[in-house]
Amino acid sequence: MIRLLIADDHPIVRDGLSGMFAAEPEFEVVGQAGDGAEAIRLAEALQPDVILMDLQMPGMNGLDAISELAERGVRSRVLVLTTYDTDGYVVPAIEAGATGYLLKDAPRDELLRAVRSAAEGRSVLAPSVANTLMNHVRAPRAPELLLSPRELEVLQLVAGGNTNREAARHLFISEATVKTHLLNIYAKLDVSDRAAAVAEAYNRGLLKPS
Repeated sequence: MIRLLIADDHPIVRDGLSGMFAAEPEFEVVGQAGDGAEAIRLAEALQPDVILMDLQMPGMNGLDAISELAERGVRSRVLVLTTYDTDGYVVPAIEAGATGYLLKDAPRDELLRAVRSAAEGRSVLAPSVANTLMNHVRAPRAPELLLSPRELEVLQLVAGGNTNREAARHLFISEATVKTHLLNIYAKLDVSDRAAAVAEAYNRGLLKPS
């Protein structure tokens, strides 16, 4: 039995997915979440095998929820199920720890196979997502694409003088997630602290003087 948690801000999507999986004897839908924060609470309480995670949700989005789940050591596999397949969404989700990435127009059988594979720890990518990743790896990256959209948001807040706690409150994420984003920023910019990261970001044109 594969225990499944569904995280999506649209009740009709959650209900539709729940009904589809409930019709299959090998799956059990143990919970539904309407945003990232609720997905984290339920994941810690229910310990599902797989979390079907939308990315665009109010409050805490799916990407931050994936990062937070990894930070907290939740062992559930996360399978992204969204409508977005650009590298601005795909790459950060994979980097954050998603096991797989599917689009909402995936056929029923493909989705069932993907959840089975995710439960076994195998990576699953929609064909268009695989192409996006290949193009991302092969193409030279423009400076503004060096950091993910969320990393840029964190860095902008840091540049504005916000503490980690203030940045976390502004973005509806935990301080631990902010620290994780900052560590990723330091690695990508090859710096070791906040001040150097801000200076290097201005130097590379990632941030613009207000």
